[in-house]
Amino acid sequence: MAPSLADMEAIADEAFAALPGEFRALCEGVVIRVEDFPDEETLDEMEAETPFDLLGLFRGRGLAHRGAVQETGEFPNMVWLYRRPILDYWAEHEETLGEVITHVLVHEIGHHFGLSDEDMEEIEGKAD
Repeated sequence: MAPSLADMEAIADEAFAALPGEFRALCEGVVIRVEDFPDEETLDEMEAETPFDLLGLFRGRGLAHRGAVQETGEFPNMVWLYRRPILDYWAEHEETLGEVITHVLVHEIGHHFGLSDEDMEEIEGKAD
């Protein structure tokens, strides 16, 4: 039986908590949301051909890109994980679901901050 949205959120919270503290600090207060698929606006914005093209998406500004005080009306940093595309990817690979979710979290946050693939691999390797 496939994990529910709530199950995936719990796995994602655990995966995020296991990442190195200095990496988590880039996105202090990040909100992790799990949806079955990206919405149409996101698919258009990301030029996705199908709803299965995106596993996740980061929206927001990390501490390095914010001012000293959060701007009025500014939304928190958010990582969107897309349940159905992640489950399809997981079904086709030998990684655990937790490993897949960790990978998506690190890459969505890492790409936002301009980290290299090597940096992101190192961060994933340091996850508890």
